[in-house]
Amino acid sequence: MSPVILRQNRSDCFHSSEGRCASCSVVISFAILSLPSSDTEDTAAGHHPRCSRMKIDTNLTIPQLPEAPSQAGLQFAVATEEDFDEIMAMSKDIYGGLDYLPTRYTSWLQDTNRTVILARKEGKVIALESACVIDDGETMLVEGLRVAPQERGKGVAGVLLRFCSELVKSKYPDVKVTRLSRDDQLGPKDFEKYRIITKQGILLVRFRAEELKLRLCEIIPSGGIHSSMSTHQSSPPPVRLDQTSIHQLYLTTDLMQGVLPNATIIQDWQPFKLLPSNIAILLKKEIDWMVDDVSSPTLASLCTFPFKVPIGDDWYYLNIDMFGKDLNLAQQQFLCHLQRHTNNLKGHVMCQIFLEPGLWKPMADFCQNTLNVDLVKEYTEQCVVESDLV
Repeated sequence: MSPVILRQNRSDCFHSSEGRCASCSVVISFAILSLPSSDTEDTAAGHHPRCSRMKIDTNLTIPQLPEAPSQAGLQFAVATEEDFDEIMAMSKDIYGGLDYLPTRYTSWLQDTNRTVILARKEGKVIALESACVIDDGETMLVEGLRVAPQERGKGVAGVLLRFCSELVKSKYPDVKVTRLSRDDQLGPKDFEKYRIITKQGILLVRFRAEELKLRLCEIIPSGGIHSSMSTHQSSPPPVRLDQTSIHQLYLTTDLMQGVLPNATIIQDWQPFKLLPSNIAILLKKEIDWMVDDVSSPTLASLCTFPFKVPIGDDWYYLNIDMFGKDLNLAQQQFLCHLQRHTNNLKGHVMCQIFLEPGLWKPMADFCQNTLNVDLVKEYTEQCVVESDLV
Protein backbone atom coordinates (compact mmCIF):
# COMPACT_ATOMS: atom_id res chain seq x y z
CA MET A 1 0.00 0.00 0.00
CA SER A 2 1.31 3.44 -0.89
CA PRO A 3 1.83 5.60 2.21
CA VAL A 4 -0.12 8.82 2.68
CA ILE A 5 2.40 11.52 3.63
CA LEU A 6 1.93 14.65 5.70
CA ARG A 7 4.60 17.25 5.10
CA GLN A 8 4.32 19.71 7.95
CA ASN A 9 6.42 22.85 8.39
CA ARG A 10 5.66 24.19 11.85
CA SER A 11 7.71 25.82 14.57
CA ASP A 12 5.29 24.83 17.35
CA CYS A 13 5.52 21.07 16.84
CA PHE A 14 8.33 19.49 18.89
CA HIS A 15 9.39 15.91 18.31
CA SER A 16 11.05 13.53 20.71
CA SER A 17 13.85 11.19 19.79
CA GLU A 18 11.39 8.32 19.80
CA GLY A 19 9.62 9.73 16.74
CA ARG A 20 6.44 10.83 18.52
CA CYS A 21 5.17 14.39 18.36
CA ALA A 22 4.90 15.68 21.93
CA SER A 23 2.21 18.21 21.01
CA CYS A 24 0.02 16.25 18.59
CA SER A 25 0.67 12.61 19.60
CA VAL A 26 1.33 11.44 16.03
CA VAL A 27 3.83 8.67 15.45
CA ILE A 28 6.19 9.91 12.75
CA SER A 29 9.51 9.52 11.06
CA PHE A 30 11.34 12.73 10.32
CA ALA A 31 14.41 14.34 8.88
CA ILE A 32 15.63 17.76 9.95
CA LEU A 33 16.77 19.87 7.01
CA SER A 34 19.20 22.71 7.70
CA LEU A 35 18.51 25.89 5.80
CA PRO A 36 21.14 27.40 3.50
CA SER A 37 22.86 30.52 4.78
CA SER A 38 21.60 32.87 2.07
CA ASP A 39 18.62 33.43 -0.20
CA THR A 40 20.77 32.55 -3.21
CA GLU A 41 21.73 29.19 -1.77
CA ASP A 42 18.17 28.72 -0.57
CA THR A 43 16.73 29.18 -4.05
CA ALA A 44 19.39 27.00 -5.61
CA ALA A 45 18.55 24.26 -3.13
CA GLY A 46 14.86 24.43 -4.05
CA HIS A 47 13.62 26.18 -0.89
CA HIS A 48 11.46 29.28 -0.80
CA PRO A 49 13.65 32.34 -0.03
CA ARG A 50 11.14 33.65 2.50
CA CYS A 51 11.48 30.56 4.69
CA SER A 52 13.89 31.55 7.45
CA ARG A 53 13.27 28.82 10.03
CA MET A 54 14.34 25.22 10.36
CA LYS A 55 11.97 22.88 8.52
CA ILE A 56 10.84 19.61 10.05
CA ASP A 57 9.77 17.23 7.32
CA THR A 58 7.41 14.72 8.88
CA ASN A 59 5.99 11.58 7.28
CA LEU A 60 2.71 10.19 8.59
CA THR A 61 1.50 6.86 7.27
CA ILE A 62 -2.15 5.93 7.69
CA PRO A 63 -2.37 2.22 6.96
CA GLN A 64 -6.17 1.94 6.70
CA LEU A 65 -6.76 4.10 3.62
CA PRO A 66 -7.99 2.00 0.72
CA GLU A 67 -6.02 1.48 -2.42
CA ALA A 68 -7.38 3.61 -5.27
CA PRO A 69 -5.89 5.10 -8.42
CA SER A 70 -6.68 8.60 -7.14
CA GLN A 71 -4.28 8.11 -4.18
CA ALA A 72 -1.19 7.60 -6.31
CA GLY A 73 1.23 10.44 -5.73
CA LEU A 74 -0.94 12.37 -3.26
CA GLN A 75 0.87 14.31 -0.55
CA PHE A 76 -0.90 16.12 2.29
CA ALA A 77 0.39 19.33 3.86
CA VAL A 78 -0.64 21.78 6.54
CA ALA A 79 -1.56 24.99 4.70
CA THR A 80 0.53 28.15 5.17
CA GLU A 81 0.29 31.79 4.12
CA GLU A 82 2.63 31.03 1.22
CA ASP A 83 0.04 28.66 -0.28
CA PHE A 84 -2.63 31.36 -0.64
CA ASP A 85 -2.09 32.27 -4.30
CA GLU A 86 -1.97 28.65 -5.43
CA ILE A 87 -5.15 27.84 -3.49
CA MET A 88 -6.96 30.79 -5.04
CA ALA A 89 -5.84 29.73 -8.52
CA MET A 90 -7.15 26.22 -7.86
CA SER A 91 -10.43 27.71 -6.53
CA LYS A 92 -11.07 30.06 -9.45
CA ASP A 93 -14.80 30.51 -10.19
CA ILE A 94 -15.86 28.32 -7.25
CA TYR A 95 -19.32 29.24 -5.93
CA GLY A 96 -19.82 31.39 -9.02
CA GLY A 97 -17.22 33.89 -7.86
CA LEU A 98 -18.74 34.20 -4.37
CA ASP A 99 -16.01 32.32 -2.51
CA TYR A 100 -15.63 33.26 1.15
CA LEU A 101 -12.18 31.71 1.59
CA PRO A 102 -10.09 34.70 0.37
CA THR A 103 -11.50 36.74 3.26
CA ARG A 104 -11.12 34.04 5.91
CA TYR A 105 -8.01 32.13 4.93
CA THR A 106 -5.61 34.03 7.21
CA SER A 107 -7.92 33.84 10.22
CA TRP A 108 -8.41 30.11 9.62
CA LEU A 109 -4.66 29.57 9.81
CA GLN A 110 -4.61 31.46 13.11
CA ASP A 111 -7.44 29.46 14.71
CA THR A 112 -5.89 27.31 17.44
CA ASN A 113 -8.64 24.69 17.12
CA ARG A 114 -8.50 24.46 13.32
CA THR A 115 -6.27 22.60 10.86
CA VAL A 116 -6.27 23.42 7.15
CA ILE A 117 -4.94 20.57 5.01
CA LEU A 118 -3.86 20.66 1.36
CA ALA A 119 -3.61 17.75 -1.04
CA ARG A 120 -0.83 18.00 -3.61
CA LYS A 121 -0.21 16.00 -6.74
CA GLU A 122 3.10 16.33 -8.55
CA GLY A 123 3.81 19.33 -6.34
CA LYS A 124 0.63 21.23 -7.23
CA VAL A 125 -2.27 21.96 -4.86
CA ILE A 126 -5.34 20.02 -6.04
CA ALA A 127 -7.59 20.06 -2.96
CA LEU A 128 -8.20 21.75 0.40
CA GLU A 129 -10.12 20.80 3.51
CA SER A 130 -10.48 22.48 6.90
CA ALA A 131 -11.21 20.67 10.16
CA CYS A 132 -12.25 22.69 13.22
CA VAL A 133 -12.73 21.11 16.65
CA ILE A 134 -15.75 22.48 18.57
CA ASP A 135 -18.30 21.37 21.19
CA ASP A 136 -15.75 21.03 24.01
CA GLY A 137 -13.49 18.92 21.81
CA GLU A 138 -16.14 16.35 20.86
CA THR A 139 -17.00 17.45 17.31
CA MET A 140 -14.94 17.87 14.15
CA LEU A 141 -16.49 20.54 11.93
CA VAL A 142 -15.56 20.05 8.27
CA GLU A 143 -15.49 23.16 6.07
CA GLY A 144 -14.08 24.64 2.90
CA LEU A 145 -13.73 21.46 0.83
CA ARG A 146 -12.66 22.15 -2.73
CA VAL A 147 -11.03 20.04 -5.43
CA ALA A 148 -9.36 21.30 -8.60
CA PRO A 149 -11.68 20.86 -11.62
CA GLN A 150 -9.40 18.37 -13.39
CA GLU A 151 -9.28 16.12 -10.29
CA ARG A 152 -12.97 15.93 -9.47
CA GLY A 153 -14.71 12.58 -9.62
CA LYS A 154 -11.52 10.67 -8.78
CA GLY A 155 -12.10 10.11 -5.07
CA VAL A 156 -9.71 12.85 -3.92
CA ALA A 157 -12.28 14.47 -1.61
CA GLY A 158 -13.01 11.22 0.21
CA VAL A 159 -9.33 10.42 0.73
CA LEU A 160 -8.65 13.96 1.97
CA LEU A 161 -11.56 13.82 4.41
CA ARG A 162 -10.41 10.49 5.82
CA PHE A 163 -6.89 11.82 6.20
CA CYS A 164 -8.18 14.90 8.07
CA SER A 165 -10.26 12.64 10.32
CA GLU A 166 -7.23 10.51 11.21
CA LEU A 167 -5.13 13.59 11.89
CA VAL A 168 -7.77 15.22 14.09
CA LYS A 169 -8.34 12.00 16.04
CA SER A 170 -4.61 11.77 16.74
CA LYS A 171 -4.54 15.32 18.12
CA TYR A 172 -7.98 15.36 19.78
CA PRO A 173 -8.79 11.85 21.03
CA ASP A 174 -12.12 12.97 22.57
CA VAL A 175 -13.63 13.82 19.17
CA LYS A 176 -16.66 11.58 18.61
CA VAL A 177 -18.53 12.93 15.57
CA THR A 178 -18.02 14.81 12.33
CA ARG A 179 -20.44 17.59 11.43
CA LEU A 180 -20.84 19.49 8.19
CA SER A 181 -23.39 21.66 6.40
CA ARG A 182 -24.53 20.91 2.85
CA ASP A 183 -26.72 22.67 0.33
CA ASP A 184 -27.02 19.87 -2.22
CA GLN A 185 -29.72 17.22 -2.47
CA LEU A 186 -29.10 14.34 -0.09
CA GLY A 187 -29.35 10.89 -1.65
CA PRO A 188 -29.98 7.40 -0.22
CA LYS A 189 -26.26 6.81 0.39
CA ASP A 190 -26.06 10.06 2.34
CA PHE A 191 -28.84 8.95 4.67
CA GLU A 192 -26.93 5.73 5.31
CA LYS A 193 -23.83 7.71 6.26
CA TYR A 194 -25.22 10.79 8.02
CA ARG A 195 -27.79 11.78 10.62
CA ILE A 196 -29.68 15.00 9.90
CA ILE A 197 -29.40 17.52 12.74
CA THR A 198 -31.57 20.24 11.22
CA LYS A 199 -32.58 21.96 7.98
CA GLN A 200 -32.94 25.63 7.05
CA GLY A 201 -34.23 27.20 3.85
CA ILE A 202 -31.72 29.30 1.87
CA LEU A 203 -32.95 32.59 0.42
CA LEU A 204 -30.40 34.33 -1.82
CA VAL A 205 -31.09 37.87 -3.06
CA ARG A 206 -29.04 40.49 -4.89
CA PHE A 207 -29.15 44.30 -4.86
CA ARG A 208 -27.10 47.46 -5.17
CA ALA A 209 -26.45 48.98 -1.76
CA GLU A 210 -27.21 52.52 -2.92
CA GLU A 211 -30.60 51.52 -4.35
CA LEU A 212 -31.59 49.52 -1.28
CA LYS A 213 -30.69 52.41 1.00
CA LEU A 214 -33.13 54.66 -0.88
CA ARG A 215 -35.82 51.98 -0.77
CA LEU A 216 -35.40 51.51 2.98
CA CYS A 217 -35.84 55.26 3.49
CA GLU A 218 -39.13 55.06 1.58
CA ILE A 219 -40.66 52.11 3.47
CA ILE A 220 -39.34 52.75 6.99
CA PRO A 221 -41.22 55.61 8.70
CA SER A 222 -39.81 57.94 11.32
CA GLY A 223 -41.26 55.68 13.99
CA GLY A 224 -38.78 52.96 13.08
CA ILE A 225 -38.82 49.52 11.50
CA HIS A 226 -41.08 47.95 14.11
CA SER A 227 -43.84 50.49 13.50
CA SER A 228 -43.75 49.89 9.75
CA MET A 229 -43.94 46.09 10.01
CA SER A 230 -45.84 45.30 13.17
CA THR A 231 -49.47 44.31 13.16
CA HIS A 232 -49.53 44.81 16.94
CA GLN A 233 -49.19 48.28 18.40
CA SER A 234 -47.37 46.92 21.43
CA SER A 235 -44.70 45.10 19.41
CA PRO A 236 -41.27 46.28 20.63
CA PRO A 237 -38.33 46.95 18.30
CA PRO A 238 -35.71 44.22 17.83
CA VAL A 239 -32.94 44.15 20.43
CA ARG A 240 -29.24 44.00 19.55
CA LEU A 241 -27.38 41.96 22.15
CA ASP A 242 -24.08 42.81 23.80
CA GLN A 243 -21.71 40.12 25.09
CA THR A 244 -23.22 40.10 28.57
CA SER A 245 -26.73 39.69 27.19
CA ILE A 246 -25.56 36.92 24.85
CA HIS A 247 -24.07 34.96 27.73
CA GLN A 248 -27.15 35.41 29.87
CA LEU A 249 -29.68 34.53 27.19
CA TYR A 250 -27.89 31.62 25.52
CA LEU A 251 -26.09 30.03 28.47
CA THR A 252 -27.79 30.83 31.78
CA THR A 253 -31.39 30.25 30.69
CA ASP A 254 -33.23 27.71 28.55
CA LEU A 255 -35.15 30.44 26.71
CA MET A 256 -33.37 29.77 23.41
CA GLN A 257 -34.05 26.03 23.44
CA GLY A 258 -37.44 26.52 21.81
CA VAL A 259 -36.14 29.05 19.28
CA LEU A 260 -33.02 27.36 17.93
CA PRO A 261 -33.44 24.35 15.60
CA ASN A 262 -32.50 21.25 17.57
CA ALA A 263 -30.83 23.50 20.18
CA THR A 264 -28.16 24.38 17.61
CA ILE A 265 -26.72 27.80 16.75
CA ILE A 266 -25.95 27.80 13.04
CA GLN A 267 -23.76 30.74 12.11
CA ASP A 268 -22.52 31.12 8.55
CA TRP A 269 -22.79 27.34 7.89
CA GLN A 270 -21.17 26.42 11.22
CA PRO A 271 -23.36 24.44 13.68
CA PHE A 272 -22.63 24.89 17.39
CA LYS A 273 -24.13 23.35 20.49
CA LEU A 274 -25.09 25.67 23.34
CA LEU A 275 -21.79 25.50 25.23
CA PRO A 276 -19.60 28.24 26.77
CA SER A 277 -16.62 27.20 24.62
CA ASN A 278 -18.67 27.61 21.46
CA ILE A 279 -20.05 31.00 22.50
CA ALA A 280 -16.43 32.08 23.09
CA ILE A 281 -15.60 31.09 19.50
CA LEU A 282 -18.58 33.01 18.13
CA LEU A 283 -17.85 36.14 20.16
CA LYS A 284 -14.46 36.44 18.48
CA LYS A 285 -16.23 37.00 15.16
CA GLU A 286 -17.78 40.16 13.81
CA ILE A 287 -21.45 39.25 14.24
CA ASP A 288 -24.59 41.17 15.14
CA TRP A 289 -26.83 39.19 17.52
CA MET A 290 -30.50 40.15 17.65
CA VAL A 291 -33.72 38.94 19.30
CA ASP A 292 -37.25 40.27 19.45
CA ASP A 293 -37.48 40.15 23.25
CA VAL A 294 -34.75 39.25 25.75
CA SER A 295 -37.24 38.14 28.40
CA SER A 296 -39.23 35.85 26.10
CA PRO A 297 -37.55 35.45 22.69
CA THR A 298 -39.56 34.17 19.74
CA LEU A 299 -37.15 34.93 16.92
CA ALA A 300 -33.37 35.40 16.91
CA SER A 301 -30.85 36.24 14.20
CA LEU A 302 -27.11 36.45 13.67
CA CYS A 303 -25.68 38.63 10.90
CA THR A 304 -22.13 38.72 9.60
CA PHE A 305 -20.50 41.99 8.69
CA PRO A 306 -20.29 42.41 4.88
CA PHE A 307 -17.18 40.87 3.30
CA LYS A 308 -15.77 41.11 -0.20
CA VAL A 309 -15.98 38.25 -2.69
CA PRO A 310 -13.89 37.62 -5.85
CA ILE A 311 -16.67 38.14 -8.41
CA GLY A 312 -15.78 41.86 -8.70
CA ASP A 313 -14.11 44.81 -6.97
CA ASP A 314 -17.39 46.18 -5.61
CA TRP A 315 -19.13 42.93 -4.64
CA TYR A 316 -19.96 42.02 -1.05
CA TYR A 317 -21.55 39.11 0.75
CA LEU A 318 -23.91 39.33 3.73
CA ASN A 319 -25.05 36.23 5.64
CA ILE A 320 -28.03 36.29 8.01
CA ASP A 321 -29.02 33.24 10.07
CA MET A 322 -32.58 33.38 11.46
CA PHE A 323 -34.22 31.13 14.04
CA GLY A 324 -37.95 31.10 14.73
CA LYS A 325 -41.23 30.93 12.83
CA ASP A 326 -42.78 34.39 13.17
CA LEU A 327 -42.81 36.09 9.74
CA ASN A 328 -43.44 39.60 11.04
CA LEU A 329 -40.52 39.40 13.48
CA ALA A 330 -38.29 37.88 10.81
CA GLN A 331 -39.03 40.78 8.48
CA GLN A 332 -38.32 43.31 11.24
CA GLN A 333 -34.94 41.85 12.07
CA PHE A 334 -34.07 41.42 8.39
CA LEU A 335 -34.70 45.12 7.78
CA CYS A 336 -32.65 46.07 10.85
CA HIS A 337 -29.67 44.08 9.62
CA LEU A 338 -29.96 45.51 6.12
CA GLN A 339 -30.22 49.07 7.38
CA ARG A 340 -27.23 48.69 9.68
CA HIS A 341 -24.87 46.85 7.34
CA THR A 342 -25.57 48.41 3.96
CA ASN A 343 -25.75 52.02 5.08
CA ASN A 344 -22.12 52.79 4.21
CA LEU A 345 -21.66 50.27 1.40
CA LYS A 346 -21.34 51.13 -2.28
CA GLY A 347 -21.69 48.39 -4.85
CA HIS A 348 -23.37 45.04 -5.31
CA VAL A 349 -24.47 42.88 -2.37
CA MET A 350 -25.34 39.18 -2.35
CA CYS A 351 -27.42 38.55 0.76
CA GLN A 352 -28.01 34.98 1.93
CA ILE A 353 -30.72 34.40 4.52
CA PHE A 354 -31.05 31.05 6.29
CA LEU A 355 -34.49 30.61 7.82
CA GLU A 356 -37.31 28.26 8.76
CA PRO A 357 -38.35 26.50 5.52
CA GLY A 358 -41.97 27.60 5.95
CA LEU A 359 -40.91 31.26 5.92
CA TRP A 360 -39.01 31.04 2.63
CA LYS A 361 -41.88 31.82 0.23
CA PRO A 362 -43.36 34.81 2.11
CA MET A 363 -39.88 36.23 2.73
CA ALA A 364 -39.00 35.81 -0.95
CA ASP A 365 -42.21 37.67 -1.87
CA PHE A 366 -41.35 40.40 0.64
CA CYS A 367 -37.87 40.80 -0.85
CA GLN A 368 -39.13 41.04 -4.41
CA ASN A 369 -42.36 43.01 -3.95
CA THR A 370 -41.53 45.29 -1.02
CA LEU A 371 -37.76 45.75 -1.18
CA ASN A 372 -37.55 45.45 -4.98
CA VAL A 373 -34.45 43.22 -4.82
CA ASP A 374 -33.62 40.35 -7.17
CA LEU A 375 -34.16 36.71 -6.26
CA VAL A 376 -31.00 34.90 -7.38
CA LYS A 377 -32.27 31.32 -7.20
CA GLU A 378 -35.25 29.28 -6.13
CA TYR A 379 -35.60 27.40 -2.86
CA THR A 380 -32.63 25.37 -1.66
CA GLU A 381 -31.90 23.85 1.74
CA GLN A 382 -29.05 23.97 4.18
CA CYS A 383 -28.73 20.56 5.85
CA VAL A 384 -26.62 20.12 8.97
CA VAL A 385 -25.56 16.47 9.18
CA GLU A 386 -23.26 14.41 11.36
CA SER A 387 -21.66 10.98 11.42
CA ASP A 388 -19.73 9.05 14.02
CA LEU A 389 -15.95 9.38 13.83
CA VAL A 390 -14.66 5.83 14.02
